[in-house]
Amino acid sequence: MKQSVLTRYRVMSYVTAVWLLVFCGFMVAKYGFDTGDTFVVSQIHGVLFIVYVVFAFDLGSKARWPFGKLLWVLVVGCIPVAAFFVEPRISREVEPLIERDEPEPVEV
Repeated sequence: MKQSVLTRYRVMSYVTAVWLLVFCGFMVAKYGFDTGDTFVVSQIHGVLFIVYVVFAFDLGSKARWPFGKLLWVLVVGCIPVAAFFVEPRISREVEPLIERDEPEPVEV
């Protein structure tokens, strides 16, 4: 597995988590205080979540996770702040699977 697969997952995990928190804030403002609109924020979060699902599935398939673990990682993307705790754990677990580009030894 390449480093870029993990990096894409990590970036989208944090971006999606932040937008989910923003969306939750807009929902509280709309329904708790009867102000604001959530349409634009919900659309942005929806698109970002779809990208997150694709990247998480890509990481899971390359790391050869069982279906239950993949489903758990996908569900984490739906729970506010959960990604901030789960993503570092997933990164530590996947880090040993990354191929390192070692320089070729030079013959003299």
